[in-house]
Amino acid sequence: MIEDGQKVKIHYTGTLDDGTQFDSSVGRDPLEFEMGAGMVIPGFEKGVADMEVGGKKNIHIPAEEAYGERREELIMQFERSQLPDDLDPQVGMGLHMQGPQGQPIPVTVTEVGDESITIDANHQLAGMNLNFELELVAIV
Repeated sequence: MIEDGQKVKIHYTGTLDDGTQFDSSVGRDPLEFEMGAGMVIPGFEKGVADMEVGGKKNIHIPAEEAYGERREELIMQFERSQLPDDLDPQVGMGLHMQGPQGQPIPVTVTEVGDESITIDANHQLAGMNLNFELELVAIV
């Protein structure tokens, strides 16, 4: 069992339930993170915890252990007059809002009207079950 505080290096390929690949470390350096530090989604860390170096496995992470369910309150509308003058919002465009403590919050523009725009602050993978092929490369 890998202990909290230990760092691991892992190769992964992430897919949705329909088989669509959304991310992979193949061809890049392996992902390195500290166990128990909250650096990755809970289900991913739980899936890695019982692995041994050189081991491979497939895991399924339900949405609630990944990026959570989609939350309607994270879909917001803003008047265009509130936007910077040099911003030309387009559907699908990624922007950053400022959170309560000044932290950047990534959002996606979902609708653009003459007077307002609609943004979605849900993570792009919110509400989705995730599947990962994992290979533990090292415990460092």
